[in-house]
Amino acid sequence: MTGPQRVRGSAVVPVRRPMHAAPDVRQHNARAHGGTPSRRPSTPKQRRRRRLRSKHLPYLLVLPAVILEVAIHVVPMLVGVWMSLLELTQFHIQDWSTAPFVGLGNYTATLDFSSETGKALAHSFGITVLYTSLSVFISWLFGLSAAVFLQRPFRGRALLRTLFLTPYALPVYAAVITWGFLFQRDTGLVNHVLVDQFGLVDGERPFWLIGENSFWALLVVSVWRTWPFALLCITAGLQNVPTEMYEAAAIDGAGFWRRITSVTLPSLRPINQVLLLVLFLWTFNDFNTPYVLFGGSAPPEADLISIHIYNSSFSTWDFGTGSAMSVALLLFLLLVTAVYLVITNRRRNHA
Repeated sequence: MTGPQRVRGSAVVPVRRPMHAAPDVRQHNARAHGGTPSRRPSTPKQRRRRRLRSKHLPYLLVLPAVILEVAIHVVPMLVGVWMSLLELTQFHIQDWSTAPFVGLGNYTATLDFSSETGKALAHSFGITVLYTSLSVFISWLFGLSAAVFLQRPFRGRALLRTLFLTPYALPVYAAVITWGFLFQRDTGLVNHVLVDQFGLVDGERPFWLIGENSFWALLVVSVWRTWPFALLCITAGLQNVPTEMYEAAAIDGAGFWRRITSVTLPSLRPINQVLLLVLFLWTFNDFNTPYVLFGGSAPPEADLISIHIYNSSFSTWDFGTGSAMSVALLLFLLLVTAVYLVITNRRRNHA
């Protein structure tokens, strides 16, 4: 017998099976027993290549971000450090090789608080510290209050969240320019409401973009821009607080403020530690808000250190001194960040 046969009438006709349809006995048995077909064993070269691929793949995925980070941040930072060691003025800006090397001379002149440059820098630094402290605290307080208010579901909550987050989504320049129009003395909406509608200001209309009021105008714009970010972070943190904790506190007789201080704030401690640090760094380095609001030349009452460094570099064309101020500011922020992280980590470990 050569193979299966089929009887057709009185004749026996052999049934031919195509060669390509011949079943693989090993694969058929493996599938019949619920297993997978056996594969060919890999060679040592293939295994070595697979190990190298799995080992270097994470580094290859991170490589584009590392290249951009080096090109955008590390290289300009190193160039700024080199500029701070040179007497780089308008006479040498075209050819840096002709700029005299002064070493730490720019730092000495910058940090000499008995000189005019040092006094101006100290004045700007004090204003920046006050501005940052008030802006961060008020933004965090507004964000916490709104997040607690929006924690429970009610009709219109989604609409309120959208309205609250709108300032954070708007472009910085468009939003600050709009605030500049609002703070105009004669045609601004602020004076129209305060003076014409409510009569809260007696006498002449106040100036908001010059003089002492410029600091408070800048603070209002800063809080308006940053508090939605605090709201977003705190809202995300409140999602992880179990409702059973509030129910247990209510059963124990804890009131609203007691629940806030005993349940909400301790649960939000990790979120607040990161949030306050980020808000501090953003606000202390803020350049766009005062630059757009005051047109690049801030009044002395609102002379933040970012604007002060910009004017020291581009108004007087003394890039060496401006770079020294920038490096000193960088070292100060690194020191504050390191101290803050050490203190918060110690408290976390003791807790």
